[in-house]
Amino acid sequence: MRKLDAIIFDFDGTLADVPLDFDFMKTKIAALGEVFMDERPVPDGTPALEWLERLAAEVMERDRAEGMEFLSRGRLVIAAMELDAARDGCLFEFTRPMLDELAGLGVAAGVITRNISAAVRRVFPDIDEHLKVFIPREDTNRLKPDPDHLLRALARIGVSPDRALMVGDHPMDVQTGKNAGTLSAGVTTGRIDADGFAPLSPDFVATDAGALVSELRRAGLI
Repeated sequence: MRKLDAIIFDFDGTLADVPLDFDFMKTKIAALGEVFMDERPVPDGTPALEWLERLAAEVMERDRAEGMEFLSRGRLVIAAMELDAARDGCLFEFTRPMLDELAGLGVAAGVITRNISAAVRRVFPDIDEHLKVFIPREDTNRLKPDPDHLLRALARIGVSPDRALMVGDHPMDVQTGKNAGTLSAGVTTGRIDADGFAPLSPDFVATDAGALVSELRRAGLI
C-alpha cells in the first residue's frame, strides 16, 4: 500500500456520538406521508433521505405541487431531528487530538456527511480549524454512497483516490470508499460491530478512528 495523503471521515458515530434515531425519523416521515398519500407508508430498509424522495416522487406523479410540499416538509422534519440530536451530541475524546496529529504528519483530513452543516457545527463548532475539507448534505446533490460525495472532497484538496482512505462507522461508508476507488476502513464506534463490516471486506477495521490512525502510523502508511 502507498502512503496516504488524505483521510476522509464520516461524522456521526465516527468522530462524534450523536443520538439520532433513524427509525423514529422514518416513523415521522411515514406520519407526514399519510397526509399526502392514500395510506400510511410502511418504512423499509431504504435510508430516510432516499425513502422520503421516493415517496415524494410517487406523490408528484399525481400532483407535483403536493409532492414538492411533502418533500419540503419532510426535509424540515429530518433537519429538525438532526439539530435536536446534535444538542445532546459530543465529539469523541480522541477526535481533536487525532485530527491535530494528522495535520502534524502532513495528512489532509476531511469530513463528508449526510447531515446538515448546522447540526455538525453544533457538535463541532471549530471544525474548520481541524479539517481541510468539509462537505455536508446541502453542499452536494449526490450523497454517499454515491462516490461523487467523496471524490468531490478529494478534488477540493487535490488528492487522488489511490492516496486516500474513507473511514466510517457504517457499511455505507466502506461502500463509498470502494465506489470511489479509495482504501476503506470501518470503525465500531457506531451500531455496527466488526462482523457487520465483513461482507464488504474493508481494508481496515478498528475499534475507533483514533486507534485506526495509530495502526496506520505503525504500518508506515501515514
